Amino acid sequence: MRSDTASGAAKGYATETGEDGSWSGTPLTFPRIQGADCCGRIVAVGNGVDVGRVGERVLVRPMQPRSSAGEEPATVTFGSECNGGFADYTVTGSSDAIRVESGLSDVELASFPCAFSTAEGMIQRCRLGAERVLITGASGGVGSAAIQLAKRRGAHVTALTTAAKAEELRALGADQTLDRDAPLPGYGFDVVLDLVGGPRWPDLIDSLRNGGRYVTSGAIAGPIVELDLRTLYLRDLSLLGSTHQPANVFTDLVSYIEAGDIHPVLAATYPLAELRAAQTAFAGKTHVGKIGITVAD
Repeated sequence: MRSDTASGAAKGYATETGEDGSWSGTPLTFPRIQGADCCGRIVAVGNGVDVGRVGERVLVRPMQPRSSAGEEPATVTFGSECNGGFADYTVTGSSDAIRVESGLSDVELASFPCAFSTAEGMIQRCRLGAERVLITGASGGVGSAAIQLAKRRGAHVTALTTAAKAEELRALGADQTLDRDAPLPGYGFDVVLDLVGGPRWPDLIDSLRNGGRYVTSGAIAGPIVELDLRTLYLRDLSLLGSTHQPANVFTDLVSYIEAGDIHPVLAATYPLAELRAAQTAFAGKTHVGKIGITVAD
């Protein structure tokens, strides 16, 4: 998709191809039940799966690997290439239903999978440590997750956001906030975690110190950017993409949840019957964190 997500939400994606909306490279098929985030209990198992798992409380891995020996890594996203969690019942592979032990509610737990695993995948991909990191789109699900996960590693976090959301992000752990239109400090960061892209992309690159790392897993302000290759090689920068997740990313995340190292950020909840209202609220972008959907028992 060549347009930013706000324009797409307002005007649609009539000129885009099915491949552009897919994580796997295979055109999407419809109808499709959406919902990448899911927490629930196993009520039935298929052939070859231990029947003892019935009743187990699980989180569903949202980014599901589909590679086999000799093939390039491929990813299927729960709720995109296959039916997802906006339903009373759903189905997934046994290896992608990960047991979780937690006192949090189902809707609180369901706020973790997609956003937090995306952020954790980015952080593991760039090997973030106790460094200075800039996070764009910091009030969204992935951005707010990245704040918590980066602080867990001892990083000094600067969150790029709006003034209206700055206080909430500092409460999540951001050491500093910058308005998303403010000038960025040159050579100020070891790492940039970017979900935005768009016209300000060169400013993000200029904000990296020599030898810094940039990692992206989104382009909500637009995917087409301009790079002077001399900047890349003369400054020894590393540019990293992050979609495919090794299996440990999600199981590591579950261990952080069980240890209480991270907590859910729920802006609001809606019952499944009011899904349209929930998606309208989501498109309004006035919230911090995630909007949860509850399913009646």
